[in-house]
Amino acid sequence: MGPGSMNKHKPWIETSYHGVITENMDIVQLDPPLVALDKDAPVPYAGEICAFKIHGLEAPFEAVVLNGTSGEGQLRAKGLVDCELQKEYTFIIQAHDCGAGPGGTGGKKSHKAVVHIQVNDVNEFSPVFREVQYHTAVTEGKIYDSILQVEATDQDCSSQYSQICNYQITTTNTPFAIDRNGNIRNTEKLSFEKQQQYEVLVTAFDCGQKRSTESVPVHIDVKPVCKPGWQGWDKRVDYEPGTGSKQLFPKMNLETCGGLLSSVRTTVELQTSHIGKGCDRETYSEKSLQKLCGASSGSTDLLPAPSTSTNWTASLVTDSERDSDLIFRFDGRQAAKIPDQVVPQNLTDQFTVATWMKHGPNPGLRAEKETLLCNSDKTEMNRHHYSLYVHNCRLVFLLRRDFIQVDTFRPAEFHWKLDQICDKEWHYYVINVEFPVVTLYVDGVTYDPYLVTDDWPIHPSQIDVQLTVGACWQGGEVTKPRFTQYFRGSLSGLTIRPGKIESQKVISCLQACKEGLDINSLESLGKGIKFHFNPAQSILVMEGEDLENMNAALRKVSYINSRQFPTPGIRHLHISTSVQCFGEDTCIFIPDIDAVVMVLQPSEPRITIAGVDRLTRPAADLRGPAGLTLFQDLHIISTVTKGDTAEHEEERESLSPESDEEIIHNLDYCDILVLGEELRPEQESLQLQRMTIGMCPPFLSGVDSMSNYEQVIRQVYYHNWHPAQTPDRKFRLTCSELNGRYTSNEFTLEISVLHKSEAGEHVNHMVAPSQYMQVVPHLYFNITFPFSPGAPSAATVVIVICIAALVVVVVLGIYRIHLTHQQEGRNSDTTKERELDWDDSALNITVNPMEVRGRGD
Repeated sequence: MGPGSMNKHKPWIETSYHGVITENMDIVQLDPPLVALDKDAPVPYAGEICAFKIHGLEAPFEAVVLNGTSGEGQLRAKGLVDCELQKEYTFIIQAHDCGAGPGGTGGKKSHKAVVHIQVNDVNEFSPVFREVQYHTAVTEGKIYDSILQVEATDQDCSSQYSQICNYQITTTNTPFAIDRNGNIRNTEKLSFEKQQQYEVLVTAFDCGQKRSTESVPVHIDVKPVCKPGWQGWDKRVDYEPGTGSKQLFPKMNLETCGGLLSSVRTTVELQTSHIGKGCDRETYSEKSLQKLCGASSGSTDLLPAPSTSTNWTASLVTDSERDSDLIFRFDGRQAAKIPDQVVPQNLTDQFTVATWMKHGPNPGLRAEKETLLCNSDKTEMNRHHYSLYVHNCRLVFLLRRDFIQVDTFRPAEFHWKLDQICDKEWHYYVINVEFPVVTLYVDGVTYDPYLVTDDWPIHPSQIDVQLTVGACWQGGEVTKPRFTQYFRGSLSGLTIRPGKIESQKVISCLQACKEGLDINSLESLGKGIKFHFNPAQSILVMEGEDLENMNAALRKVSYINSRQFPTPGIRHLHISTSVQCFGEDTCIFIPDIDAVVMVLQPSEPRITIAGVDRLTRPAADLRGPAGLTLFQDLHIISTVTKGDTAEHEEERESLSPESDEEIIHNLDYCDILVLGEELRPEQESLQLQRMTIGMCPPFLSGVDSMSNYEQVIRQVYYHNWHPAQTPDRKFRLTCSELNGRYTSNEFTLEISVLHKSEAGEHVNHMVAPSQYMQVVPHLYFNITFPFSPGAPSAATVVIVICIAALVVVVVLGIYRIHLTHQQEGRNSDTTKERELDWDDSALNITVNPMEVRGRGD
């Protein structure tokens, strides 16, 4: 029997198999199980299964026989199976029996069965976002369904593990949410002013809940809704004193959001009502300011700073700071009587009344007259000869003339109705009288009265009159004389000038602001731009049709402060704009904007008086006809401390951090005080140009240069006819600028007398001032020098001296000043003093005793 007769049948297997293998595992789970049957069983070899053979293109599987007798087999992976590389496999498998004998000869094969294997996925990959970061922008004020969609992917092969099932925002407290598809939306309306950019972190989860290893940042910019208005301006502009004109809005432009405009009108307002008398003005005394502006001389200041000689203002309430003017505040209870010797006499048909006033509406139910200035009967009757008062926010000037020749009705009351009278702001009022015409200037602008009332002249009488400020004096027809019609408001610089009215140019100068708005390069504004300043240059109105030209024009608007030492602090700016559109009833609304100019602290001057501070002289010098020159070697200088800039940082270590720079500015008064015991008039005197100054130490006033002050002070002489009976003398000299805002050091000069025949020597050393000094009353020197190149060439000095015995006016004519001629007969040491020239011009000196000071010429 041949081998074939022993193996009659082929093995039998299923026609198809379906298998599952988990990636990275090696056993395939087959359905149905891999089993081969052979009808030759139980014949050995012929009925046993020896092998399963796989036919396929490099199928990574092998089949092994677990039990040849039962025909059980197993399908295994030959290597690692990766679902991400291949998800399914299909191949052919056949079963082989063991043949007829041990050699396997004569073996038979089963039919070919199809095996389909699916690779099961393992969640081995995390989600990864398609972008490293996301960026988008939204407009404020809107709720979006989807601002942005983020997307993550997963490399796993199955839909379960490769699909992204969820997204999540991990940043807390953000106004955003995200859905399972990656769409980000805002949960509330966003505001550009509140926050201009957000950054949120987003993570992703696959459906196997595996989380992305890194979150992705999402940047969301908030864009403002296009709102018409000015852009590119700063809310604060710093101004360095002394730098001239500074642009306020160098990058400013008007955003119209596409609207077409036919014209633009913009108003820029500089608000300085909180500073001094309404803006930065010179803080010189009223008298000094009148001199600087070229005003006529002879005015009487009715509200001077309180002092021993001007004591009628001592009881009034002052309201002034270091950097501002002297202001008197009246609350309806204060008033002052002007002394008779101060009152201007013989007011003719021409005179001027001027004052600064800040006034608001009367809070009372019944509006009463509020008197600024009143000249009424002192006793017996209550006739008002002239007065200036406010009534129901009208300004009224009353002027009742005496009967002269004609008994006729004449203009007596002049009424003005102006908003400025009750706007609680400072204004400068000047009433020019050229009877019967009365003109009011307010801040340099003229106003005619809206009402003029006639009245009979006043019958002449022998009753004395009383001039008052802040109320009217009611001296007759009452049980007790008293003030009435009190003023409520603030006044400053109230003056009367008889016999002369001021020009509009002088009036404008007296009230002029030293700060204001300015336009850089006026000529380059363009033809289509119209502009207008108010007189104070605090309000600028610009108008144009072309938007770009208007933008360029507004960029040229500047702030300027010409004061040498401006008041530091804030100045508010308010800009309002109106536009017209082409053929539309409704047009674009442009919001107002507010900004500030910050005037920085100026470098303050230090006024220094230097010179020989001790003189030792023989008694003969003091008794001589020329006396002893007290301050011949006097020097007055002013310096300002300049700090190094940051650009010279390297030099700072080797150099002094500060340096003094000499500056030139004016003085407005100097004090000479006698320390200790008063001068003894029977044996001592001070003299100036051979005139005896008398008992009172001098007070030199009037705005002028330091060099001119030096020249006057150097010509003060001290005489002592009995030096042996007099103690050593000490004189103290101080000077001031800007009405006391800046004061010098106290320069003390000590005079020692040598009771010998030979001349003494100069001794120069510092002398400490006495702790027990007696300040004696001041003497008024009113010094008038040329204040500008256009002034007269002759330097004029008006000296007002208090000499108790002198009651007449002494007028000395013009004479040349040559010290060598004046000092003849002086000893050899004195004759060496250098000659002093006063611009080689004549000097007029008018000497008035205190008793008649201020009366008309």
